[in-house]
Amino acid sequence: MDLFEEDNKDNYIEGAHGRGRIEVICGSMFSGKTEELIRRLRRAKFARQRVEIFKPAIDVRYSEEDVVSHDSHSVGCTPIDSSSSILLCTSEMDVVGIDEAQFLDEGLVEVCTRLANSGVRVIVAGLDMDFKGVPFGPIPGLCAVADDVTKVHAICVRCGDLAVFSHRTVAEEKRVLLGETTEYEPLCRSCYLKAVEADKKNRNL
Repeated sequence: MDLFEEDNKDNYIEGAHGRGRIEVICGSMFSGKTEELIRRLRRAKFARQRVEIFKPAIDVRYSEEDVVSHDSHSVGCTPIDSSSSILLCTSEMDVVGIDEAQFLDEGLVEVCTRLANSGVRVIVAGLDMDFKGVPFGPIPGLCAVADDVTKVHAICVRCGDLAVFSHRTVAEEKRVLLGETTEYEPLCRSCYLKAVEADKKNRNL
């Protein structure tokens, strides 16, 4: 699909009021997931659609009440503690955006499905794998039921190839660790496997 066709596809989707769908934007850290989410939501607002945006309340890295990308683009949002809260705030909405969805509960799949079935366009962004390379939270389930899945890529900081893994650079084993470039680095598969092996050796020293 060329750029003209892709732009027309966006225009068709965003102009289709009442045509429910689920769109998932996933990938590693620093891959532009939030930036792409914000881009789609802003286009929906330009089309005069009613938009509501959510993110997990635990994500306060940049702001408590904004969705903020790594390159500092931002948009106001509603922090939530559970996926069920979304259904309480989306009456008469055309588009619902959800950022950092990997931190929400598994009920998000059902919530997004209900919204889409009722005619709402749902756009979800999140990590598809945790720092161990394991599928993360509700993202795999959302990919399964989505109408469209966009996998975005960062650049491997070690070799310059496309990165698909988020390597944790600090000694912390808990699954949820909010962080940035001092705690994580995007790596390709080859560099990630080498990094994990080096981590194991360092722990055994």
